[in-house]
Amino acid sequence: MEHLPHWNLESIYPKIEGPEFAQDLARLGTLGKELQQQLDDNLGQEANFGDWLQKLLETYQLALDTAGTLGAYANALLTVNTSDEKAMRGLNQVEEAVLEIKSAHVLVINSLASHEKKIRDIVANDKRFIPFHFVLDELLVEQKHTMSRAEEALAADLNRSGTDAWGRLQEAVSSQADCVWDEQTGIRKSVIQLRSLAFDPDRAVRKKAFDKELEVWKQHEIAFAYAINGVKGTTITLDRKRGYRDPLERATMQARITDEVLDLLIGSIESHLSLFQRYLRAKAHALGLKKLAFYDIFAPVGGLNKRYSFTEAKIFITAIFTEFHPPLGLFAKEAFEKKWIDSEPRAGKVGGAYCTSFPLRKETRILANFDGTFDSVSTVAHELGHAYHDYITADLPALLRNYPMTLAETASIFSQFIIFQGALKDADKQARIALIELFLQDATQTCIDILSRFYFERELFKERVQGDVMPERLSHLMVEAQKASYGDALDSDALHPYMWAVKGHYYSSDLSYYNFPYAFGQLFGLGVYQLSQNEPEGFAERYDALLLQSGQNAAPEVTATAGIDITNEKFWQQSMAVIRQYVDEFCELTGYEGE
Repeated sequence: MEHLPHWNLESIYPKIEGPEFAQDLARLGTLGKELQQQLDDNLGQEANFGDWLQKLLETYQLALDTAGTLGAYANALLTVNTSDEKAMRGLNQVEEAVLEIKSAHVLVINSLASHEKKIRDIVANDKRFIPFHFVLDELLVEQKHTMSRAEEALAADLNRSGTDAWGRLQEAVSSQADCVWDEQTGIRKSVIQLRSLAFDPDRAVRKKAFDKELEVWKQHEIAFAYAINGVKGTTITLDRKRGYRDPLERATMQARITDEVLDLLIGSIESHLSLFQRYLRAKAHALGLKKLAFYDIFAPVGGLNKRYSFTEAKIFITAIFTEFHPPLGLFAKEAFEKKWIDSEPRAGKVGGAYCTSFPLRKETRILANFDGTFDSVSTVAHELGHAYHDYITADLPALLRNYPMTLAETASIFSQFIIFQGALKDADKQARIALIELFLQDATQTCIDILSRFYFERELFKERVQGDVMPERLSHLMVEAQKASYGDALDSDALHPYMWAVKGHYYSSDLSYYNFPYAFGQLFGLGVYQLSQNEPEGFAERYDALLLQSGQNAAPEVTATAGIDITNEKFWQQSMAVIRQYVDEFCELTGYEGE
């Protein structure tokens, strides 16, 4: 059996209790003090204002990069072993040190706001600051939604021991909760293993795993309910105090889109519900079922029997990436060779996949749970897309590297789609059915299931204003949201009432509505692919330029640089047309003639 690699973090820090980590941790505290000192230096001297501002931004961005690297490293250790006490202590130390940076941040944006006219003048006329025009304006807007320094300091400290702790509770319980799978042998399976059985070809296994999973969530529903209420309650209080209309307004500002763009996105999905539901009915037909249950959503269809070793996945991904854009292929090759990917599923490791960056080192790492399926190959490609995005922006200052969640999915979705296209080239009919179904499965998750999660979170915030929302009501809201999204394409008696406990995205106070950016990324990524087909000349270079610009302006302005207008409904319709093409083909290949 092939050994699945664990990531190598030694180039980040040799160990969390080593002098290198301690040195950067101490440096972070020093930078916080330097920031506060610089805010008192030469602030009122007109002639020196530009030099003062440049020095302030340099110190502030170094603090952001140091905090980001320390936090990402501690979290990386913790996510591969959620019971790692050293990693938890290290993360707590970082969070405590970051409090001073957060306090200084309030002083920074207050100082910028008190000199708003100077800021706007210098951004327009001094070439040092022209690239910062948008992010400085964004900081000025943020200042208008900021409490006093003392209040923000208290909120940051309480978040560390409050909402962040609730999130860690959800993550820790989710990664370690298990149940007896076989009464005779006493074999146990973790909830992560149970969820992975949703892909099993045997419907009896899928149903058993689903029922067992719901039992596990039922056992922990009180803990999760109090956790989600704590997070959402804190969010409502703080967002109201900061002057936001509601948490959704803050989320759209973080996403760097307008309400109008969000309405176009959600409206586009809602107007195409029948398209996705048609695919789900065709899948039920292909499986010989009258209607899909929730546990059938990920059931395999077609004949994609190939299993990939990790080495084969590496070769395949690198070849496809290189064919599209040699620099992307070279980057993937180096990521594999340098052991930047932790791929082995194991006890104590969190489920799913993610990419994390270490800005001081200009490196990234990828967590995955590789199982040899094409889907897991696609997931690695997805995360490598994220990593390439970070690679393209690595040399930019921190403030210009901070792209929003909406654009963060561009490179990942695009990378995933070209892997899909590459696999289709040599596929026979049964393999083609399977590959197209996997694409549609994923598109349905990032559009329809994401829509259900958006509906749920919107309703949860409305009800949480009135008081705590208990498990039974949370599950009811989730089921109603799933019915509104999936319609009658799924068996209404076999939905997933505990998806609110499954998804860690709900347990972040700083990132409410973590869901809709994925739908944006899916459709925008497909739109970018369409652009590559319609205007192939020089596309790879324009693609890199788009990624490079992603943190330097609002999303509509960034996307416009690639010739895409996300404020126009036509763009979203074109992206949906890509999905429609494959729904039509899937129905034809499986012999489904219904609507």
